[in-house]
Amino acid sequence: MAGHEFPDPADRKKVADPLADLEAAEETRHSCDPAFQHGVVVGFDGSTSSERALAYAIGMARRSSCGLIIVHVANRLPTTVWAGCEPPVFVDVPDHRTEVLGLELACADHLCEVPWILVERGGDICHELEEVGREYSADAIVVGSTHGLVGRIFGSVAGRLARRAQRPVIVIP
Repeated sequence: MAGHEFPDPADRKKVADPLADLEAAEETRHSCDPAFQHGVVVGFDGSTSSERALAYAIGMARRSSCGLIIVHVANRLPTTVWAGCEPPVFVDVPDHRTEVLGLELACADHLCEVPWILVERGGDICHELEEVGREYSADAIVVGSTHGLVGRIFGSVAGRLARRAQRPVIVIP
């Protein structure tokens, strides 16, 4: 039966193209508001050091007449903690903290001086801050310093970010 062709049925479903899905996701992710291009990115989680970083970033954005991109990185925990699995698999943990932070920021009087947006991401804090900085072509990334035992053992976010970032990183004590 060489040379015999089977016609494709008209109702046959196309196989999803993962590269097309990835390209579509990249296009939507990079559609940033032009008003915030070349703005100031600040990492914010509601801690005292991130509040100081936010205050500095507000002043910097006001002096530069640019927008402020406030980034909250939601928690992602490895499943190896629970299951004892060998490969590092990550699970998204519902993080309602971003909604609470957004409401707090919307009510803050000191943010009325500059245009700002709140961006939520999930994953590694350093990678996500740098990624947002790249997407918005940010002039600088502002973070608070890490205090405590965890920062000393695993390395501080500010230190790791300063080593890998492609733009200035300002660390506020």
